[in-house]
This record gives sequence, C-alpha cells and structure tokens, in this order.
Amino acid sequence: MGGIPHDHYEPKTKGEKWLDSRLPIVGLMYTTLTAPTPKNLNWMWIWGIVLTFCLALQIVTGIVLAMHYTPHVDNAFASVEHITRNVNGGYMLRYLHANGASLFFVAVYAHIFRGLYYGSYKSPREVTWIIGMLIYLLMMATGFMGYVLPWGQMSFWGATVITGLFGAIPFIGDTLQTFLLGGPAVDNATLNRFFSLHYLLPFVIAGLVIVHIWAFHTTGNNNPTGVEVRRGSKEEAEKDTLPFWPYFVIKDLFALAVILAVFFAIVGFMPNYLGHPDNYIEANPLSTPAHIVPEWYFLPFYAILRAFTAEVWVVQIATFVTGGIVTAKFFGVLAMFGAIAVMALVPWLDTSSVRSGRFRPMFKWWFALLVIDFFALMWLGAMPAEEPYASFSLIASAYWFAYFLVILPLLGVIEKPDTPPATIEDDFAAHYGSDADKQPAE
Repeated sequence: MGGIPHDHYEPKTKGEKWLDSRLPIVGLMYTTLTAPTPKNLNWMWIWGIVLTFCLALQIVTGIVLAMHYTPHVDNAFASVEHITRNVNGGYMLRYLHANGASLFFVAVYAHIFRGLYYGSYKSPREVTWIIGMLIYLLMMATGFMGYVLPWGQMSFWGATVITGLFGAIPFIGDTLQTFLLGGPAVDNATLNRFFSLHYLLPFVIAGLVIVHIWAFHTTGNNNPTGVEVRRGSKEEAEKDTLPFWPYFVIKDLFALAVILAVFFAIVGFMPNYLGHPDNYIEANPLSTPAHIVPEWYFLPFYAILRAFTAEVWVVQIATFVTGGIVTAKFFGVLAMFGAIAVMALVPWLDTSSVRSGRFRPMFKWWFALLVIDFFALMWLGAMPAEEPYASFSLIASAYWFAYFLVILPLLGVIEKPDTPPATIEDDFAAHYGSDADKQPAE
C-alpha cells in the first residue's frame, strides 16, 4: 500500500545540503511537521502531545531528583524529605514528578480508550497498537518501582505484596521472586534494583515512543470515521488532509496549555491529594498498614487480582484440572496480566468490518459499559477485600473479560453497522461545511 502523497524536503543552502547528505535530521523534522493529517481529527487526538510532555517532564525531573536521592533503606525516606525541605526548588521538583506520573496515566488511559472506541488497532495499525501496549506495560513497571523509592509504609508494603505475586508462579516463582528482591524479603537490595530500573526504563519508553510514532507515520493516522485517507493523487489526499503544522500543532498546544493549567493548580495547591497519608510514615517491616492500597492508576487491575479468590468456582475448576498447580493466588496473577493481554489482542478479537465505533450502534452501549466498568474497578480496588466489594469486583472483572473475549467477537457477527462516509472530506463537510459553502455568493 502506497503512502499518502506529500511534499518532500529539498535542502536549499550549502549547509543544509551538506547535513542532509550525512544526517537527514532536518528532512525528518520537515516531514514530521508537514505530514498530511486527516482534517477531521477531534479533541480526543490531543493526548499524544500530553503524553510526550509527560515523558519529557518525568525524565528531566527524575534526573535532577536522582542527584539528591539516596537509594538505601536507612536514608531513602530522609533523602526524600531533604529534597522537599532543603534542596532549592526541591518540593516543586518532587511534586511535579509525583503528580506528573498521575497526569501520564490520565493521558494514557484516555489515549487507549480513544483507540478502543475509534478502532485505531485495526489493520494496518496492529503493530502500532502492540507497541503502544508495550509502552503501557513499561509505564506500569516504572510507576510501581518509583512508588517504592520514597520508602514510606505504602512503598514498603506495596512492594511486599506485588513482588509476592511472582512467588505464586509454579516451579520458578520462588527463584524469580528472590531474584527480583535480591534476597528473601524486601530490603536494601530491592530498593537498589528498583531505583536503577526506575531510572533506566523511561529511556526505554522514549525509544519505544519513537518507534510508535514512526509506525503510525508509516500507516497514517486513524480518524473519527475510520475511513482511510485517499492515496491516489496528491490532489485527492489534500482534500482529506491538512499539514500537521500549523493546524494540529496549534490545536495540540492549546489543549496542552489548558491541561497544564489544571495540572499546575494541583501541584501548587493540593500536591498530596492523590497520594496516601501512610506514605509519610517511614517504612516499618514490623507494622503492617490496615489497608494496603497501590496508586490510583493500578487500582482497576488490583481489583481484578483480588477478585479471584479460592471460593470462586472458576478458580476451583482451574485448581482441580491442574492438580493444584494453579492456586487462587496464581489465578489472580494470571487474571491481572490477562486483563492487559486481552487489550493487546483486541485487533484480532474485534471481528467487525467497520473500524470506528461512531457507526456501530450496539457497540456504543457495550463500550460505554466498559468505561463505567473500568471506573468501578478503580473504586473497588481502593475498597477493603470484603463483602459486598468482593462480589462487585468479581462481577466487574467478569465483564472486562466478557467484553473482549465474547462481546466484541459476537458484535462483529450480529451487529448491523451504519454506513460510514465515503471520504474524510465528506465527513468534514457534514460537520463544518464544504469549501464551496464558504465561497462568497456571486
């Protein structure tokens, strides 16, 4: 399949020609800025720039924080307090970094659910989607390891609970858990490992982000209609697209400015709102908190992890069939990672021939339930592991898997979708009027 026709960079000065023949970085920037972009993109396409900003913010603030942090169990908590109280601008750096992680996950969840609704995972963008899910997994790993570094009560006990899950893996669990911890329990070796990986992984994420951008520049952007840009002549492509600069750059920067206004208000006036008060108590292995709660962005999958107890019939069947190899704890781990895996496999689970949810009447209702289900799981993950929350968690977890494994494949067979517009130009004209409508009357 040929690419979307667009103007190619032609170096003009001797210096530009010399650089372009050796390292075509200017041409790459020109191609990116002038890339033909579907002109009907709505406001749900602004999360890419927010995610890029968050990644840059986390790397810059993280590097400076690492200059003052001490990765040792005797000094970690005190070094974080030292950063907050004594380092010039340290409190701002710390709160930008901590709340930047929350903004990062707000943006990535909005980005993922937008992709799920508009079918951005469908052919030819399957690889782009898989790379995006790998980035999300690395974000979760990086966020978890970062949460351990302040060495408060939630840091310590959260690390104890989550790393304990690896011990549930049959045959290799104990060895894997010991390797991860650097010893028999969460201690100084664990903190050192997590600090080094927390510092390293953002740069791996940055590399994957470049590949992610490269992938969707190769296939072209999806858009709210799911209709592809016409790839015949340059004139046809221009009817469906606009250059990325200045149209979408300005739109994205405006959206980023609005979001950052809210973000800096939170950082300035309520920086600890999303944190847990117990994390301002230094880690104590002899004192277990009454209720161990991870950060809010892990709560939906934490709820799924806890939902599958030994009393659940599916777990009992799995334990019986495997002769006790699959325990309730291991089943919970499989369910937690499986909840992410089914999202990654959605390009092959969705059997509909229509890409965008905008033209799928039945799909809209089931997708709306999925969004509600996600927020319900988030709330349930913060609740105690007791009734009625345990039963609600099980119902919400069952719907999550049912949506991807049963509902999506069936909808492709039984749903009668509406007819999408023939071209992006037609959709744009229906919403904003055609160029002919804007011409002055003779």
